[in-house]
Parts: sequence; structure tokens; C-alpha cells
Amino acid sequence: MQHIKTFTLVLLRNRWKDPFGVCPALTDWTRRRSVHTSSTTFEFHEYDKRSGYDTGFEIADTRIERIRLGLKQLKKEIKLWKKEMQETLISDPILDYRAGEIDVFWRFYEESSLDHWIVTSDSDHAEGFSKCDLQISHQGYGLFHGNLCSRVPKDGRIQNSGYCNMMTKRVLKSFQRDSFLDWSPYTHLNLRLRGDGRSYLINIHVSGQFDIMWNDVFTFVLYTRGGPYWQTTRIPFSKFFFASKGRIQDKQAPMPLYRITNFGITVSDKADGPFQLEIDYIGAEFDPTHHEETAYEMYEVQQNYIIGT
Repeated sequence: MQHIKTFTLVLLRNRWKDPFGVCPALTDWTRRRSVHTSSTTFEFHEYDKRSGYDTGFEIADTRIERIRLGLKQLKKEIKLWKKEMQETLISDPILDYRAGEIDVFWRFYEESSLDHWIVTSDSDHAEGFSKCDLQISHQGYGLFHGNLCSRVPKDGRIQNSGYCNMMTKRVLKSFQRDSFLDWSPYTHLNLRLRGDGRSYLINIHVSGQFDIMWNDVFTFVLYTRGGPYWQTTRIPFSKFFFASKGRIQDKQAPMPLYRITNFGITVSDKADGPFQLEIDYIGAEFDPTHHEETAYEMYEVQQNYIIGT
């Protein structure tokens, strides 16, 4: 009887605060709850979506500064909400996806196009000495370049180092509401780029609502030729393999193309030295002859085996 009273008291203290939105309430519940009903939560639980890394958001110290930043952000959110309402009223969806026609999502043709991307490296978090940057090249293309260094800092905390990453900002609606990129009509990823002979990782993030899904990502290795010639890379989405926190999962699954949150490119091939990847566009296309859902075997894992440990 005493255990039931204790459990009821914990539920009341951690009750859902948002009666209108189920998803935010679930996220808040997983962060604040004191009782774990499954051993899986001890293996995968994350306190925040950034796993302890700096979010980069501007934080005000005083109440007046917080009010000032809130009003400044409110103007931007209202403008974005008006734009969403206009698009809803116009209602002009794509109804015909023709074979061989590439729909471009990101192109680097002016400085404002760089605002959609975030560039990070291990040195930004005091975990290494790599440096990188994303800018417009002299020819008018996106240039992801820098210097990769796999030297590990002597702090007794870091065991592996050496990575540079470029990633799109999270898709959001007005008033900081989560949204997703819907690529379900497409079958292939299409890129036009010019590399340096290195291998890069293409990452498509599909982070879900619960904390055990925040680090879900589908990855594919991009091999570049190097030299002065451009290459057009066409990758089926079925070739992307499922990973989490850099670990390939035993149980593979088709990519949920309707829940894409971020797109990124990472260099971490342990080859120290300068690198550069010139990008013309990143898009997708529909191939009616491609029917493969996933290119990897669907292993049946025993129930007493926890994936990812």
C-alpha cells in the first residue's frame, strides 16, 4: 500500500503540463520523471537533444533582457506565421513527380543561402583541433573546406577526435513548432559536387519525439573523385543504413522519408590535412522503376537483446 501511495505522489508531481499538445508533454515527461518503468531508458536516456553540447542560443541574464529578446523574436514569428497562412490559402502542392526531374532543396548562389546551415568541428567543443568553414567560392558555389586533425587532446576525457560537419538548421514552423521535410514521393538523393578524393558521410536525421530517437540518423558514404571535374551523385534512399550516435544498428529499417529533420555532410576519415568539397546543389528525384525499400537484410533480433549497447 505504501508503494502505491509513493508512486501516485510521483505521478502528481510529474503530471503533464500541456493539456492541448500531446507531443510536447511527452518530451517534458521523459525529462522530468523520477520513475523508470523499463531498463531501456537507462541505456538511451538523454537529458537534452544536444547531448550536453552548447545550443548556441542567446540567453539573457536579467528579466528585462529576456523580455526584450522575446519581443524581438515575436516579430519574426508573426512574419513567419503570416507566410505560412499565405501558403495555406494559395494551396499549390506538387501533384506530378516526373521521372528524371530533380527538385533542388539547397543551392549555394548567394551569401543568404549560408544562413540555412550550421558548421561545427571538434575544436568548437574543446574536443580536438580541426577547423572548417562554409562559404561561397569564387565560381559561385558552396565551398565546405578546412583542416582535419585527429590529434586527441590530453585531458583524459576524449578518446577519439577529428571531424568537421555541415548540417542544415532544424525545420521549424512559426512559434518554434517542430516540423519535418516530407521526401516520401522521392526515391533518390541527387547531388552535384566537386571533391578532393576523400570520402564523406551523408547524414539524414530523422530524430523522433522520444529521447531514445533524438540521435537517429541514416548514413551513406560519399566517395569523391578529386581533380577539376564535377560529378553528379545519385544515391537511392534505400541504400542509407540506420545508425545512432555513430554506431551502425543491427536491426535496419527503411528510412521514414516523411520525418526528415536535418541534412548534413561530415568528414572524419582520419586522414589529417586540408580538405574541400565544392557543392552546386542538393536535391532529390523520383524514379518509377525503383521499388526497393531497403538494401539491407532485416535481421530478427531476440527480445532479450538491447540494440545499441
